[in-house]
Amino acid sequence: MNQDYIIPDNWSIIEEGFEAERVKSSESLFSIGNGAMGQRANFEESYSGSTFQGSYIAGVYYPDKTKVGWWKNGYPEYFAKVLNAPNWIGIDIVINGESLDLNNCREVKNFRRELNMKEGWYGRSFNAVLQNGTEVAVNAKRFLSLVTDELGAIKYEVTPINGDAKIIFKPYVDGGVKNEDANWEEKFWEPLKVEHSGNDAFVVARTFKTHFTAAAFMHNSILLNGSETGLTPEHTEEKEDKVQFGYTVSAVKGEAAAIIKFGGYTVSLNHAEDRLVDAAKEVINNAVAKGFDALLEEQKQSWASIWEMADITIDGDVKAQQGIRFNIFQLNQTYLGKDPRLNIGPKGFTGEKYGGSTYWDTEAYCIPFYMATKDQQVARNLLTYRYNQLDKAIENAAKLGFTNGAALYPMVTMNGEECHNEWEITFEEIHRNGAIAFAIYNYYRFTGDYSYIPEKGLEVLIGIARFWQQRATYASQKGKYVILGVTGPNEYENNVNNNFYTNYIAKWCIDYTVEQIANVKEKYPLDYERIMGKVALNAEEVQKWKEVADNMYFPYSEEHGVYLQQDGFLDKELIPVSELDRSQRPINQKWSWDRILRSCYIKQADVLQGFYFFEDHFSREQLEKHFNFYEPLTVHESSLSPCVHSIQAAVLGNMEQAYTFYLRTSRLDLDDYNKEVKEGLHITSMAGTWMSIVEGFGGMRVKNNTLHFEPKIPQQWNGYSFKINFRNQILKVSVQPGETRFTLEGDRELTVFVNGRQVKVEPNTLVTV
Repeated sequence: MNQDYIIPDNWSIIEEGFEAERVKSSESLFSIGNGAMGQRANFEESYSGSTFQGSYIAGVYYPDKTKVGWWKNGYPEYFAKVLNAPNWIGIDIVINGESLDLNNCREVKNFRRELNMKEGWYGRSFNAVLQNGTEVAVNAKRFLSLVTDELGAIKYEVTPINGDAKIIFKPYVDGGVKNEDANWEEKFWEPLKVEHSGNDAFVVARTFKTHFTAAAFMHNSILLNGSETGLTPEHTEEKEDKVQFGYTVSAVKGEAAAIIKFGGYTVSLNHAEDRLVDAAKEVINNAVAKGFDALLEEQKQSWASIWEMADITIDGDVKAQQGIRFNIFQLNQTYLGKDPRLNIGPKGFTGEKYGGSTYWDTEAYCIPFYMATKDQQVARNLLTYRYNQLDKAIENAAKLGFTNGAALYPMVTMNGEECHNEWEITFEEIHRNGAIAFAIYNYYRFTGDYSYIPEKGLEVLIGIARFWQQRATYASQKGKYVILGVTGPNEYENNVNNNFYTNYIAKWCIDYTVEQIANVKEKYPLDYERIMGKVALNAEEVQKWKEVADNMYFPYSEEHGVYLQQDGFLDKELIPVSELDRSQRPINQKWSWDRILRSCYIKQADVLQGFYFFEDHFSREQLEKHFNFYEPLTVHESSLSPCVHSIQAAVLGNMEQAYTFYLRTSRLDLDDYNKEVKEGLHITSMAGTWMSIVEGFGGMRVKNNTLHFEPKIPQQWNGYSFKINFRNQILKVSVQPGETRFTLEGDRELTVFVNGRQVKVEPNTLVTV
């Protein structure tokens, strides 16, 4: 834990007291989104202190040319970046001739901000004493509508406290924005036109290179003591990429002056380019007709519907409860499954790091969450996203010299092209292919929907199997196939040989693909003929795959009785993390990369990632031996690390350790464990927090088309509960010390196993085990 200012609360993220050094961190933590757009919790009013401005539109990106490596064969020419979009939230405030700026105020009192996760809104309140002596109370609330995902709403209220005040509201839309992480300090947006009429304004801009066009818009209304004033702008400032209005209100002491601002984006992804302003006007008209309060009520109802299915309750541990709800909230703010063109970036709408692009995190961590808390179509959309990019994956492999339809899915992508700019990741972290294949298997295992495989999935599996067969090398001295020059999930080792996880998942991919080819041939002959005609696969090639899979090499230590992370792992000095001085942590911020690569320290589950995916391939004794060997060497400096270790610690009955890892994954950002929350949140790993409870403490698995549970409960908790949408039946699981309760929403009986005992659950009947 590196920060401790978030006040524990079951349903809200709360900060009290204004501290300038916390602004960037809080901008991340209080971020809001609706799946189509999102924004950091920047102040609406001017702020001259250190800030990280960020508003983002889903699916809109820019190919920022890389600074290194692009001249090498096969190297990506660009790193795709989610763009800081035109800013529509800004409202400059002038009070008795002085700008309201919390960085310059004489005093800021009673500062409080809240992210209300239950209802889906973000609010701030404070009293500010300006340099001119005027004191005002400010209350601001804003949200991004789930119902109308092109719309956001702000209500910003200023009340003079110690005298009358002349208040000027100066709302604006500004297209002159930049990314903090631009490689070449380029502008990414080209202004096309500015329009304004009455209380409405529009800035239309287009991205360079990718040519996405967006209309950022605003509509303003001014209130005094809650009543509409009917004011229109007294003055308008217009530039090629910005429009700003000015409204003057005279408020007597204790009288509240407010601005309601509707804003958002219409985008060429969803509208004809010449219709963007018209579409924005429709959004505005609908918003004005409903009004702020009705829109807020819609927002509350929409979030209530999400929470009805997705909520996890924890009794007796407020910090743990706050953590899991924060994670679930941010996942739903980032991706709702409405648009199959979209995916889940590791930072979501909360920052620019990782480019806002798609990683293997989606398949390994996010799909289980969305599959169980929404419906199978949402998960299928995520699988289809990869199917639609199969041709690009084949192109990516071809750039590296692979042939015959071999597919290498990108480590980082927006459109299917590889756009990561670190060679040890781009070329070597090839295990990502395995996660994409595993997600197809995992989807069928959980949903029972096999139709995806003959319709789309088998083509993906064949491309991946072809890659693994070509990537492996026959080592005559070993008499085995090896995979050389890779980076495993542990990114603190690069260019190693025979990473266990990579080799194991490569073998599994081939075996699974061969199995599915036979199954589709038998049960879906028309699809089989179509696919074989398309991919030109024959029995001779499949035999080559099987030769590789059947003779894959796995490094193993007889002395330690464990599979080795890679061939040279035991050449390292194995010093447990517990013996590292705390001043040296995190090592990725304190050590040189050379020193990290030579060390034994593990960033995240690597061998143990294989034991997580393929748990049923290994005995519990094997898991315990590998966990006890590798976890003491793991620094958990990837956000994806604590969740896997929490699940496995729970399996092994190490409940205190499982609980500690759960707190770390659930409060990774709230408590800033990795000292980087100011850069944005760790969205994709938040799905791992859900897994820590459901798969870890709940012990949920799907075996032979049936749900199995091995419930456990941390001693810090009085109980917990969660819901699962299993094959269109909603099962609620409630765990207390000594008993587990099940209730079922559906129209047919569901059989589950609890600690190996068969239990039949009837609809609308409480069953206690």
